[in-house]
Amino acid sequence: MTTVGILGGGQLARMMALSGAPLGLRFRILDNVADACAGQFAPMIVGDYTDQAALGEFASQVDVATFDFENVPAASAQWLAERVPVFPSPQALAVAQDRLAEKSLFRELGIPVPDFADIASREQLEAAVARLGTPCILKTRRLGYDGKGQFRIKSVADIDAAWDALGAQVARVGLIVEGFVHFQRELSVVAVRGRDGEFRAWPLTENWHVDGVLSASLAPATVDAGMQATALSHARRLAEAMDYVGVFALELFCRDGELLANELAPRVHNSGHWTIEGSETSQFQNHLRAVLGLPLGDTRMVGLACMLNWIGAMPDANAVLGEAGGHWHDYGKSPRAGRKVGHATVRADSPAELAAALQRVGAALEREAQVAPVIARLL
Repeated sequence: MTTVGILGGGQLARMMALSGAPLGLRFRILDNVADACAGQFAPMIVGDYTDQAALGEFASQVDVATFDFENVPAASAQWLAERVPVFPSPQALAVAQDRLAEKSLFRELGIPVPDFADIASREQLEAAVARLGTPCILKTRRLGYDGKGQFRIKSVADIDAAWDALGAQVARVGLIVEGFVHFQRELSVVAVRGRDGEFRAWPLTENWHVDGVLSASLAPATVDAGMQATALSHARRLAEAMDYVGVFALELFCRDGELLANELAPRVHNSGHWTIEGSETSQFQNHLRAVLGLPLGDTRMVGLACMLNWIGAMPDANAVLGEAGGHWHDYGKSPRAGRKVGHATVRADSPAELAAALQRVGAALEREAQVAPVIARLL
C-alpha cells in the first residue's frame, strides 16, 4: 500500500487524505502543531519543518511527499527531495514562495502582470511609490497569504506607516511593492499537471474576497471562450516552465477585459473546493493522481457550483443540508476570529436553481451579504 506524506496538516491535507481513501492510499502528516486538523484522519508527526530528525522520520515512512501549504522552507523541501520523490518540486515551490521571483516569471513568460518593484530600503519605497502612483500595496516577498503581510499605501503620507509596519522584515523575507489594480472581477484557474506532462484544468472560477480572505466562489465563471482560453494558456505556460507536477491555482484580476496575473498557489486551492461535488474529479484526487503518476481524471463540471467559506465559526448546517445540492464540510477546527473553519458547496443544474438555493441558504443563515454577489452574477 502506497503512503503519501503531506507537509502541513491543515484542511487541505485533511481533504486530500479523505479523497485518497478510495484509491487505497495511506497518509502521514508532518506539522508543527499537535492539533492540526488533518491529524484527525491520518497519523501525524509533530515537529518543526526545519528539524532534520522530524523530516528524517517522516521520509522513512512515506513513498512520495507533497504539500498542504507553500511556506515550507525550500531548503527543507530540497533535503526531503534527496531522500524521497517530492511533488511539486522544491524549485517550483521556491518560485511560488517569493512574490518577486513569481512576478518576474510571469513577465518572462509574457503573462500580463501589474507593475511591481523590489524594495530593499525606505528610499527605494519612496521612489517606487512615486513611479507606480497611489494607491499601491507593500507586501512581504515571502510568508504572506490571505491578506497577511500587506500594507495598502493610499497616499504618499502613508509611506512612513507602511515602512513602520513592514520595513523590519526586509532583511528576513524581503519586500515588494505592487501597483494597485482597479479590477472588475477576480478569477482563478485551478489546473493539474501529471508527471508525464499531461495538463488539465477546471473551468474558470470567479471569486469574491472580504478583508483579503476568500468568501465565495462560483463555477463556471461567466466569461467568453476567448478569456477562458487565455487563462488556461497562461496556466499551461507556467506549469510547463516550472515542470510542475500536481494541482496549482493561478489567481487573476480581470480589468477592462484583460487578465492580469496576481499570484500562483503551488497546491490545492480554496477556490477549487467546489470540485469535490461539482466536478467529475476533484482537485484533491487529481493532485494525488498527479504526484503518484496515475492517469488524471476528467475535470468537466457537473452542473454549476458555489462554494461558501465559513470564517471564524461554523454556522448551523441544516440550511445547507436541507438543499438537494447542499454539501457541508466541517474542518474539525476550534472557532477563532479570521480562521477558515469550514465551507459549504451548493450545486444545481441551472443558474436560476442555484440562485434560488443560495437565496434560501443566505436568508436562513443571515448571510445575505455573502451570497448576494454570487446571486447577482447568476441572474
